[in-house]
Amino acid sequence: MENIPSKAKVVIIGGGIHGLSTAWHLSQKYKNENDVVVLEKSHIAAGASGIACGVVRNNYFQPAMRELMAHSVSVWESDPKEFKYNPVGYLQISPEVMHKDVASIYEQQKAIGYDSEFIEGEADCMKYMKTIYDDWQAKEITSVLHEKKGGYAFNKDSIKGIAKKAEANGSKIITGVKVTGFKRGSNSKAITGVETDKGIIDCEQVVVGVGPWVRDIWNMLELPQTVNIKNGNGESKEVPMWKYWFLQEGVLGVDKDFLKTNDGKLPPVTHVDTTAPLYSDLDGKLITDKIWGIYYKPDIEGLGVQGGTSPYIVDKHFNDVAVDPYGIESKDYQTTDKFSEMWVSALAHCQKRFEGKYKVYRKGPSGGLGCLTPDSFPIFDRFCENVYMIADANHGYKMIGVGQLVAGEILGNESELLKPFRFNRYENGKLHPLSNSPFPWS
Repeated sequence: MENIPSKAKVVIIGGGIHGLSTAWHLSQKYKNENDVVVLEKSHIAAGASGIACGVVRNNYFQPAMRELMAHSVSVWESDPKEFKYNPVGYLQISPEVMHKDVASIYEQQKAIGYDSEFIEGEADCMKYMKTIYDDWQAKEITSVLHEKKGGYAFNKDSIKGIAKKAEANGSKIITGVKVTGFKRGSNSKAITGVETDKGIIDCEQVVVGVGPWVRDIWNMLELPQTVNIKNGNGESKEVPMWKYWFLQEGVLGVDKDFLKTNDGKLPPVTHVDTTAPLYSDLDGKLITDKIWGIYYKPDIEGLGVQGGTSPYIVDKHFNDVAVDPYGIESKDYQTTDKFSEMWVSALAHCQKRFEGKYKVYRKGPSGGLGCLTPDSFPIFDRFCENVYMIADANHGYKMIGVGQLVAGEILGNESELLKPFRFNRYENGKLHPLSNSPFPWS
């Protein structure tokens, strides 16, 4: 670990997608030594950004999320080589209960010029999917939204690519430094310095991009533990500020070409939601007769097929959840046999090639923990006058473009794309609409 500087213009906490992307874009303006300092308690991509599935998509029911993601996709497309980005597209495959939601997404994608194709009706959906996968067999599917953009990236490599861009412009990335607190001004709420286990860095601005550790920084800043949310009827309800979700993902150890399409190409990221009963591929027993969802794609480490299912809430107060040790090092939050049977059975429900493949399931890195906001959508806003909080509610990795917009706001250019994600939306009742998806962030 190198020595920390005594002062900086901007201290960024977190060496994941948000922190490093913000540093990269700030460094295009702030070019002096120690203007931009990134602090990471472990190493870059050590947290959620490093074990994410790597999916990049625009597929959101919420107009504000969709516009924000269209911007992020364009950033991914700006340097696919450095970001290790594979623009293979994205398939949202859905049952009738989600038909209107997905149709709305398609219409609004068209309105912003985002290239996609929409197929409706069970027979036409089956026909279309068989043009991609000749062994497609998922039931009760009445819509397919095929985003021609989007895809996936090799997450650790892409984050290293962003770090390289930031450092090339003079940003300093310091690893092995833990933030322990903050210095405050005598006559204001503003933060004047960041306290670490290696010393204090005086600064003008702070950016927080720490993923599931946002709770810890939030508490250090003595920000509210609850929030009042106003609904459409003008009624307010007090709810906890954060909630943790456990995100389960796994890998099927098949050949690297196992998932290729009929024409021998890399497949689009495939996301399936359906109301069809799901039966075990092991013993034929019913797993669920409720709506369920999965996603899958080629594994980023070349180990086969990677994907997951909808997450579940950690049944603890957010302050009682142990985030460390994180990911594969955690004993408390690892994928279960129940997950692996469900996910592999769901794969077999979708494509015949997966039948009988449970024996090659690999218990790999899970999706880890996600720290979600009260409405499961991001917060991008200032607190304590000069602390910019990026609380991404587990949408993070795909949102490479947020750093560009945050950097712009720090430099005085307010972003229209970020406005819908201010903290005051809760008390003002300006909430994002919810879809019928089994995933909390769709």
